[in-house]
Amino acid sequence: MPHRPTALLCCAALFAAGGCTTVSASADRVPKPAGHVLDAAALRAAAVTGADLGSGWTVTVAAPEQGSAAPRAAREVADVPECQPVLDLLAPAGARSGPLAEADLSAARAGRPRETVHAGLFAFEPGRAELVRSALDRLFPRCRAFRSTPAAGPVRGLAGKGAPAKPVPVLHRLQRSDAAVPEGVDAVTAFTLTDESGGSAVTRRAVVARVGAALALFVTLGGAREPVPAPDERLVRMQAVRLRAAQH
Repeated sequence: MPHRPTALLCCAALFAAGGCTTVSASADRVPKPAGHVLDAAALRAAAVTGADLGSGWTVTVAAPEQGSAAPRAAREVADVPECQPVLDLLAPAGARSGPLAEADLSAARAGRPRETVHAGLFAFEPGRAELVRSALDRLFPRCRAFRSTPAAGPVRGLAGKGAPAKPVPVLHRLQRSDAAVPEGVDAVTAFTLTDESGGSAVTRRAVVARVGAALALFVTLGGAREPVPAPDERLVRMQAVRLRAAQH
């Protein structure tokens, strides 16, 4: 997928620091007792399934990285350091660090490609997940607009030799969104991030849900000029149920 969802922070700063009712972009429920911390295998096993979501849904869980031989993705660097957590949250798997374990998945609905949701599940030590989520909440006033520079990548010349590509700066526009807090979710933060570069734009609509010592990130993608649907509420709710059960 174009932007595999993942991690929060100035990765080291935040990750190492953390029936539905419609509410503001960040909302908390009464805290529930913390369960045991999940490893990567347990997170993958806790991923929502097509059977959980009903007819027409297909869920694909990403295979785990195969050791250190897998290439690491380049990390985008924000020009405003306080805004780095937003980029790290949505970064490819190879460009992030911080959670104790993680798993990626996508959920697609037949005949509705624009509603495809890309998701990331992250496990933390008790107390860390809420620190990460609440730290993200505090970024919105400072990060309505900021820029980043992707790391240079190789390009092929006529002779077939690799040469470093000149990075193209990206303008990011961040907006807090309203969200619903399903039963079983402890707290939610939601936002929309639009990336503008080279005359094109991509919009990502994200919901970050905390369930005990885990975070679940849900992202839908679209163009800047077309409405981007919110991540399916049933998907968020069912994933929360499975994460809660896995931790207890």
